[in-house]
Amino acid sequence: MKKGKVDALLGIVFGDEGKGKVVDVFTPEYDVVARFAGGPNAGHTIIFEGQKFVLRSIPSGIFAKDKVNIIGNGCVTAPDLFMAEAKELEAAGYDLKERLHISKRAHLILPTHRVLDRAYEAAKGKAKVGTTGKGIGPTYSDKAARIGLRVGDILDRFEEKYAALKARHEQILKDLHYTDYDITDEEKLWLEGVEYLRGFHLTDTEIEINRYLKEGKNVLAEGAQGTMLDIDHGTYPFVSSSNTTSGGVCTGLGVGPTDIREVFGIFKAYSTRVGSGPFPVELFDETGDTLREVGHEYGAVTGRNRRCGWVDLVALKYAIMVDGVTKLIMMKSDVLDSFETIKACVAYKMDEEEIDYFPFDINETVEPVYVDLPGWQTDMTKMQSEDEFPEEFNAYLSFLEEQLGVPIKIVSLGPDREQTIERYTEE
Repeated sequence: MKKGKVDALLGIVFGDEGKGKVVDVFTPEYDVVARFAGGPNAGHTIIFEGQKFVLRSIPSGIFAKDKVNIIGNGCVTAPDLFMAEAKELEAAGYDLKERLHISKRAHLILPTHRVLDRAYEAAKGKAKVGTTGKGIGPTYSDKAARIGLRVGDILDRFEEKYAALKARHEQILKDLHYTDYDITDEEKLWLEGVEYLRGFHLTDTEIEINRYLKEGKNVLAEGAQGTMLDIDHGTYPFVSSSNTTSGGVCTGLGVGPTDIREVFGIFKAYSTRVGSGPFPVELFDETGDTLREVGHEYGAVTGRNRRCGWVDLVALKYAIMVDGVTKLIMMKSDVLDSFETIKACVAYKMDEEEIDYFPFDINETVEPVYVDLPGWQTDMTKMQSEDEFPEEFNAYLSFLEEQLGVPIKIVSLGPDREQTIERYTEE
């Protein structure tokens, strides 16, 4: 029997690209959908048949009722938030307990992790990272320090382990003079979430995934956040706490690099970023406001305004390189429908020198170098195939492909799963 393969679907800039929608569209082609990194700080929004769902921890393949969904070992899970998310899906008619499998090796986010998140941010003053406050960073810190609690721990001497780690966190908070907090109600709900979690299929998902692959089944690895938020390769320290790149697929699911077939890189036709950190293409003018309003650029989890700008080809080329992207997917093309002129950043000006690569020491002094492209000024949201694309839009796609060196295989023209056009580009 021919061995199955893993395809990775990654956001390749600052996240919020619309991965959830694409996973939902791709799911019929796969047997398993698996999350490999991140936690409930990532909101994947899916809209279909007049319904809207925001998934934070659960893979976006959950809507296909015959597919296995896996939360891998590279993820972190908050039992209370997971319970709320799962119950909402169950109320909508989706049976999770038979099809959702959770790695025993995934780490648990404690209520005190969330307090630590707030405390650490407060201590940074003006140098805040701009976290979601969900406790992600402190949980990954405990993982690296080898003191964290994992999902499998809820099955053996859990109360003892929980009390020990909670006490450790409380001492840190006391040392930080951060004592004005009360987690009584939060902790009660969290412990209810732990009991709820015990009712799911908690397993060694790395063994399970490799068994599926041996049986010839194919796996779609669903990313969270984006490449530029990767703990190693992103705009450190303004990053997430996990490996959001294709390398994270191997470590976060327990599969080998030779099992990975395609790496789909998702990006928007323009750029957005949430939170602090360098963002050379950010627009502070009416154009930026228009992109935000037309694109509804507000965080799915936090509701925060997203910073907006033109497409950044320097960042995209860097992400394509470190991820080994084989095919591109461009989202939210319709947001640019009304612009007479569209800009694309092709280089940075840094210390009076023009560079075309993403540097280590990127900062606020970096200036984008733009080229102007004609807009298409056509409503594309009702188009059914690439044969209907305006000439100017095809020119925009060709320009991006020439610059990036990777084909754009799919174009999204709106939030609904039906507004997704596959292009027949040459390999």
